[in-house]
Amino acid sequence: MTPLRKRMLEELQLRNLSQNTINQYLGTVKRFALHFGKSPQELGPDHIRQYLLHLRNEKNSARNTIQAYRGALRFLYLRVLKQSWFDEEIAVPKKRLQLPTVLSPDEITRILNHTINLKHWTIMATFYATALRCQELCHLKVGDIDSKRMILHVQETKGGVPRDIGLSAPLLERLRVYYRWQKPKEWLFPSHQHPDQPLNDGSIRHMCRQAGRRAGISHLVHPHLFRHACATHMLDAGTDLRTIQVLLGHADIRTTARYLRVSLARLKNVPSPFDSLQLKPIEYRWDDGRRR
Repeated sequence: MTPLRKRMLEELQLRNLSQNTINQYLGTVKRFALHFGKSPQELGPDHIRQYLLHLRNEKNSARNTIQAYRGALRFLYLRVLKQSWFDEEIAVPKKRLQLPTVLSPDEITRILNHTINLKHWTIMATFYATALRCQELCHLKVGDIDSKRMILHVQETKGGVPRDIGLSAPLLERLRVYYRWQKPKEWLFPSHQHPDQPLNDGSIRHMCRQAGRRAGISHLVHPHLFRHACATHMLDAGTDLRTIQVLLGHADIRTTARYLRVSLARLKNVPSPFDSLQLKPIEYRWDDGRRR
């Protein structure tokens, strides 16, 4: 490990960031350095702009990806290398609201019904029933299931704040079936090759893609789609936004509020002001289409 990488790792750890965030930041800086074949200490704002444009124009990276790369490089130069020029020299990409893709209940059912592997089935069912993030599910332990209180303890969270989630009775029964078959010791969903380690997110993403193809879903299926579906379907069923915010572990309710834009049940139930107008009956002359 280079001295610079070690310094950055220590700064990230001191801020108590999640291991997933640490890995993403370190990976971004490594790819940035490899792109130019130099240490980041030898690179400046022109190189950063050139690299971000490379991601946009040549790699066709998504806006969120470019923002994530900028965030990691900002941390390196501002917090680790103490370069105060970063915010002035490196433009902040304009954020555009993107509505989440939402799987319908029928699509969720098709995915589960076309999944034969019990472990895979249980993972996707848990995603949909709990709205967990991929890393949160990966780090679930057997002891996190509190069947007496019907609670699931989520210890490894994005914001570092543990939260409890109500446990669905049908899901608990399925988890018991899975447990009797798999007999996991520490991790609820251990790696097949390394049982003493949790399943990694790459394996889970591949599993979801394959499940989506088997079910005939036209778009890419990934773990976060189950989270979107859970939140939206709860809104459709009448659950209040604040409760969903706590379930999802969102720090800002505005993040949760985007699901209002895709909740079809709520959108359909909003009355239009046109409905209250006292209008005369319409009479047409069918030969010319004019109203009389």
